[in-house]
Amino acid sequence: MTDASRVWFRFVRLETRIRLAITNRLKAVGLSIAQCDVLTTLTEREGLSQQDLAERLYVTKGNISGLIDRLAAAGLVERRTIASDRRSHAIFLTPAGRIAAQKGIEAQQGFVDETLGQMPASELAEFERLLVASRDLVRASETQASTSKARRA
Repeated sequence: MTDASRVWFRFVRLETRIRLAITNRLKAVGLSIAQCDVLTTLTEREGLSQQDLAERLYVTKGNISGLIDRLAAAGLVERRTIASDRRSHAIFLTPAGRIAAQKGIEAQQGFVDETLGQMPASELAEFERLLVASRDLVRASETQASTSKARRA
């Protein structure tokens, strides 16, 4: 196995472990990762449309619609009609949603403190540099694939 392949598989396994750990912590406060993502995104900017939320969270419109339905039924968000487009709704946190979002943020921050927070500052900075470089390579690959696909069409 090449070094890049070995690192890739370690990275994938790490992502799985992180996701499981966060899933368990969020379950303890009554949220799924997807629900917490919506709530915490809304703490940063309320009034987003479902489409905007879907784009920000890299999920489908159908997926976000179901998430918003469940969050609204739980009393954590509310839909408000957008005056300029009666077919669209802006999504806002309820007071209970704000509390749930804060609990989700705290659960995740506890995990970060116990893991990445234990790394020396210089290693954390290097890790971030490598993550950004990896992200940029993935973006370039996606752009190249899109360009190649468009040329074939």
